[in-house]
Amino acid sequence: MLKVDGLRKRYGDLEVVRGVSLRVARGTCFGLLGPNGAGKTTTLRCCLGLTTPDSGTIELAGVPVPARAREARARVGVVPQFDNLDPDFTVTENLVMYGRYFGLSRRECEAQVERLLVFAGLGDKAKSPIESLSGGMKRRLTLARAMINDPQILFMDEPTTGLDPQARHLVWDRLKTLLTEGRTLILTTHFMDEAQRLCDRVAIMDKGVIIAEDAPHALIDREIEPAVIEVYGEGVEAWFENAGKRLAERSELAGDTAFCYCHDPAPLLKSLEGLGELRSLRRSANLEDVFLKLTGRDLRD
Repeated sequence: MLKVDGLRKRYGDLEVVRGVSLRVARGTCFGLLGPNGAGKTTTLRCCLGLTTPDSGTIELAGVPVPARAREARARVGVVPQFDNLDPDFTVTENLVMYGRYFGLSRRECEAQVERLLVFAGLGDKAKSPIESLSGGMKRRLTLARAMINDPQILFMDEPTTGLDPQARHLVWDRLKTLLTEGRTLILTTHFMDEAQRLCDRVAIMDKGVIIAEDAPHALIDREIEPAVIEVYGEGVEAWFENAGKRLAERSELAGDTAFCYCHDPAPLLKSLEGLGELRSLRRSANLEDVFLKLTGRDLRD
């Protein structure tokens, strides 16, 4: 559904996308992950024909982009990072007016409203003004709006940002429903648990290049030791120097927390016995561990 080869884009002296190549299979969820400034947004804008690349080729839903970008976008739904619903319209009017941009008749749009509102958990909000909706409701309405043209593929930029846990789980459930219908999802998110839960395949991008790509579980198995011990509390630095660094296969001290990665956690846990001032958490490695290992813990602006 999406083929990208050798994509490059430069702004002045800064090349923000440096030879990116991607393949997204039909009926799958693909996650494009990376810290701020990694080049994700520029890559997706190029894929949608909103930004013209300097070089490379793009085929979206079987259509070359940017040469026939308008035709390609007619087959695509987009959930932007920030909700851009029209505050002057009701919930239904937002859906209908958006559908009109795709050339659908008013009757065609109105025929889909009830189904889309039920899909988004907004069945009783058809006539409600936008300003009366909570943040979670607006986010779900934005997802419903992206479905008005019955798209084959959806681009979603951080679809659950700002949602409470209940709303996040509802959105996850709806996205899984779309996958069972054979639709293709392309997702950017800063929630690594979300990517691990939803994505069939993820690509981690940094400084304009893809630095790793695979199924989430395969990346975890390949990049990270299976057990993680997090240790924090008064005296963690001394424990880390005396025991953590020696007993862990890989370790790092970030702020007031020591992260120790290993296959056998028993020696590390034993070293903590009798140290009541320290607290520890034992868990399995996850996609966030992979992300931080590959991109670092430094803040990005």
